[in-house]
Amino acid sequence: MVFGGDFHQTLPMVPKGTCQQVVAASLCRGNLWGHIKFLHLRQNMCLGYSEADNQHAQWLLEIGAGSTMDNNKMIQVSQSMVCANLNALINRIYPRISNPRVQDNQYFLDCIILCPKNDQVYDINEAILQQFNPNAEVHMLRSVDSVSEEDGMHYAYPTEFLQQLNTSGLPPALLCLKVSSPVILLRNLDPGEGLCNGTRVVVLNMRRKVLQCRIISKDRRFRGKVVLIPRIRLSPNAETLPVPLKRLLFPVRLAFAMTINRS
Repeated sequence: MVFGGDFHQTLPMVPKGTCQQVVAASLCRGNLWGHIKFLHLRQNMCLGYSEADNQHAQWLLEIGAGSTMDNNKMIQVSQSMVCANLNALINRIYPRISNPRVQDNQYFLDCIILCPKNDQVYDINEAILQQFNPNAEVHMLRSVDSVSEEDGMHYAYPTEFLQQLNTSGLPPALLCLKVSSPVILLRNLDPGEGLCNGTRVVVLNMRRKVLQCRIISKDRRFRGKVVLIPRIRLSPNAETLPVPLKRLLFPVRLAFAMTINRS
């Protein structure tokens, strides 16, 4: 068995866990740790080979080790990495986002905004959708929410409450989309056709029960393939959401921004 990853960049996910619980869930605290043979990657394949690239790679390692924090546990970044506000960030990552002529598969494949938390992803996606193709119609797709009645139990939850529930792995109760907007799949629908959890697609057409989309992927087998995404019933697990929710909607979210873990 091969384990891969870097705890400097991505820690285990413990819902609502404390710092101690997150550290305790990491591989180095497990029973297998003493039996693992280490193979270190010596070269950063995400960067080039210039001196500036090497310095940036070293700076990232120092951040992961916590050696660059001051007394207030803050990290200083260079001015070239700072955006004045959200609009400046959007214009930097998505130049000419309002012009539909410059948007193609490669445009969305090369551009993405990464966020630590889902709440920030929602806010940024909503802000970019407003700037994206201003003349395009916004389609508001509302979910059909209910609760499961297992073991003969009846759960009395008002619809307004169910519509407000939002968690990772579920589309929002009100899914706002525009034609040509990028979305990301939240479920494995047909891996053989490239429709896997995490696949990004561009919306071509919308109907009440199906989305027509085009896959944007670095994998040449699926790049540019036109696919159909149906409405399905989605249910989160009990650890993610204790309410036995069943949500009927398209298994997608906007993908102008996503969390670091999902990327």
